[in-house]
Amino acid sequence: MTDILLAQNNYKTSRNVLMFAIPSILGLFFFLAPLTVNGDFTFPLALMAKGFKALLGEAILPAVTAVICLSAFISVLASVAKPTFVTQSPLLTRLFVLNPTWLVIRSLGAVFTLVALHQIGPEMLWNENTGGLVLHDLLPSLFVTFIFAGLLLPLLLNFGLLELLGTLLSKFMRPVFRLPGRAAIDCISSWLGDGTVGVILTSKQYEQKKYTAREAAVVATMFSPVGISFSLVVLTQVGLQNYFVPFYAAICLSGVVAAMVIQFLPPLSYKKDLYIDGTAPNRDDELVPEGQSAMSFGMDLALQRASKVKSLGSVAKEGVHNALDMVIGVLPVVMAIGTLGLVVAETTPLFSVLGAPFVPLLELLNVPEAQAAAQTMLVGFTDMYVPSIIAASSIDAAMTKFVVAALSVTQLIFMSETGSVILSSKVPINFLELVAIFVLRTLVTLPIIVAIAHLIF
Repeated sequence: MTDILLAQNNYKTSRNVLMFAIPSILGLFFFLAPLTVNGDFTFPLALMAKGFKALLGEAILPAVTAVICLSAFISVLASVAKPTFVTQSPLLTRLFVLNPTWLVIRSLGAVFTLVALHQIGPEMLWNENTGGLVLHDLLPSLFVTFIFAGLLLPLLLNFGLLELLGTLLSKFMRPVFRLPGRAAIDCISSWLGDGTVGVILTSKQYEQKKYTAREAAVVATMFSPVGISFSLVVLTQVGLQNYFVPFYAAICLSGVVAAMVIQFLPPLSYKKDLYIDGTAPNRDDELVPEGQSAMSFGMDLALQRASKVKSLGSVAKEGVHNALDMVIGVLPVVMAIGTLGLVVAETTPLFSVLGAPFVPLLELLNVPEAQAAAQTMLVGFTDMYVPSIIAASSIDAAMTKFVVAALSVTQLIFMSETGSVILSSKVPINFLELVAIFVLRTLVTLPIIVAIAHLIF
């Protein structure tokens, strides 16, 4: 520790202070600064993405289709033929050389995109509730969000901001959630913006050995909630927007309890506390030395991190690589898995059957219209918006609508977006583990939400 402290003194230069301060302030602004535009709550990153989406106009669907189809075509070529220009490029190898499972998923994403765009083939694949929903409503927003999030992520990751905030917040995050303080930043970026941004930020930090496998899995599945604005959309769908304050309070309280409890249960409890390369973390790095405040030690670490940035060009290059990773790697997965999940929800009674065991639990909790509510309990795994759509059309009781809407948000993992992003990232979680975590979140958060609903209605 003494050697570290002596070394840190070499980093206290005006150059490093500016290299830390200016990008970090910009990063906080773009990702976390709350804005109100025309009465709507938003933040700069979302505003930029929305503006770019409007600029592209009708060209955005052909652009998304071209990216997904080109991604699939090059992936098949690279994975099967392995041409030299791909194998000799670390970037192209990472983007396009896939194992058979991911190659099939990426190819399916291209097929489903073409089917939905041209409305050909079986209608169940392209109608407005399945592939059409994913292509027209989800992918354009993800496309523009990924571009700006990827380009701007280095502002948060590379200049010392997370080192400073991680040190300041570690005294709370480590004892309460068994996580580094930096995990709070992932949560805030999701909370104010979008859950996919939080997942991507988590994945990048896992790759950089800032999180262990256990920590990355916990943060991605417990600390990547949807943004406030989307929560309001869900509540408005069931006609209860006047209850937003208790609604969001229920989401926050149940989410905190879930994060504290579920990490001690399988499958998260089985995750190894090791970095991506198999090495063990050094918890001493989080300890504030005697005679130093958390603020001064955090600043030392931040300046040390900032000193490692030798070229802004290399940082910009990393941002471009981030954006390519997200757009090429994630969009086809969202299209493939999202479409398949929505087809199952729309054309089979699977989720109604799976929801049947919740009827006795809902009746025990005195939830009105338990039979109708039970059908919504697990369908949110396909898309977070589906339960509120079902509740709006099939449930009359305001209390039950409140419970369904709040639960759909706290379940957090849905395959049309967040779940697919997790699976396509480096976060060490597979599909069956996502299913188990989704069910656990449902069982843990449901009683808390119902208790709050009983206090209100």
